[in-house]
Amino acid sequence: MPNIFDVKKVFTDIPELLRYLPVTLEITVISMIVGLIFAFLIAIIKVKKIPVLSQIAGVFVSFTRGTPMLVQLYLTYYGIPIALKYFNYYKGTNYNINNIPSIIFVLIAFSLNEAAYNSENIRGAILSLDKGEIEAAHSIGMNPWQVFYRITLPETFTIALPALGNSLISLIKGTSLAFVCAVVEMTARGKIIAGNDYRYFEVYISLALIYWAITIIIEQVMKRIEKKLAIPGTVSESNNTESTSRHRYSFLGARMGGQGK
Repeated sequence: MPNIFDVKKVFTDIPELLRYLPVTLEITVISMIVGLIFAFLIAIIKVKKIPVLSQIAGVFVSFTRGTPMLVQLYLTYYGIPIALKYFNYYKGTNYNINNIPSIIFVLIAFSLNEAAYNSENIRGAILSLDKGEIEAAHSIGMNPWQVFYRITLPETFTIALPALGNSLISLIKGTSLAFVCAVVEMTARGKIIAGNDYRYFEVYISLALIYWAITIIIEQVMKRIEKKLAIPGTVSESNNTESTSRHRYSFLGARMGGQGK
């Protein structure tokens, strides 16, 4: 019987694929951090309903969420060089488009995508904050920056954490599309390996096992972080609203307690 499926190859390919894991993680970490920064800014703009900026942010979020990630990668990969050509022409500069590393296009595309999706998660978290805590913070003399740093930011992050964790998992799986911009990460390397002996099925099983393992690790880490940062009373199985309110204001008191430090 011919060797239709090579079980051994599934596991022998894994070490070679893991050599490109740093590239996958680099794309994931940088895109997530940059995306979160812009996501928070977009969320604040939309919550505060800042004229003009709010409309621009709304169009950006709608467009990004309404188009496939693959299309966004192509738009970035081909669009940025075209924009630079126009810039060179009108400004008289001579930027060499060919010197731009391919990974830059990938990072821009994924960062913008994360910014759009996470901005809605963060906006929802901000809107769910107890206004009483904000008012109480102002009443004891906190300035807007102190309220933001001590109340809004930590609570928003804690409430949005589950959604952000899911976004991180989706991002690390989405990096498999980076090969369309000529970036060799794990999936691209898998295609190259499979092209040598046409054992595509075995290679894709190897990739599936790696991504699965990474996802499990992220899930466990996020669960630990959620438990550590959980705000008493924000997620309660009890229907006693008085108890829930007391817990939330205890959290506020703890935050304010460090104001003089």
